[in-house]
Amino acid sequence: MIARDGYSTIAFVLLVSVLVCGFAFYFLDHWFRYVLILAMVVLTGLTIFFFRDPDRNIPDGNELIISPADGKVVFVKEIEEPVYIKGKATQISIFLSPLNVHVNRNPVSGLLEYVKYHPGEYLMAWTEHASELNERADFGVLHPSNTKIFFRQITGFLARRIVYNIKEGDELKAGERFGIMKFGSRMDIVVPENVDIKVEPGDKTVAGESVIGVINA
Repeated sequence: MIARDGYSTIAFVLLVSVLVCGFAFYFLDHWFRYVLILAMVVLTGLTIFFFRDPDRNIPDGNELIISPADGKVVFVKEIEEPVYIKGKATQISIFLSPLNVHVNRNPVSGLLEYVKYHPGEYLMAWTEHASELNERADFGVLHPSNTKIFFRQITGFLARRIVYNIKEGDELKAGERFGIMKFGSRMDIVVPENVDIKVEPGDKTVAGESVIGVINA
């Protein structure tokens, strides 16, 4: 299955590949022709691979916080969250390499109370200050237990576009797709003190499947 948000990019890459291959076939008359054609085939294949969107087995349990992204946990740290939770919290940061699935999924069910997009820089996504300086989109969800969960999509050095299709007032369902980050990026999830954290730095996560926390209502 291919993510809908990837259709236009795949179509563009495919068109360019066809044009380049046609040029190489008709106007080049040496071994470089085949190198160029092979490069275009590989580029198209990698683009389709990047936008893959596999189904996931979403775990049962309304108290579970599910990973919104595939990747590797790079930070688990205590912070003061001033935007939505407005107090002591724990930040879990997941880095997505270009080889990971980049479709994002809702970490919890609940009412989406806060959405804000921030333009910014394109620092390496695994650096600590990327969540403050890079282009990003912030989301705040009120869980049915009245627990506030805050999460954000963050661009990286390669990722130059974040896409989301949710808005304030939406009722989110844990594990459902809500957007995509293109070509390497990071996802932060910030949870209050009544959440038991189930991951640590170095752990691998799977969007829509991995449990990263449990809410103690």
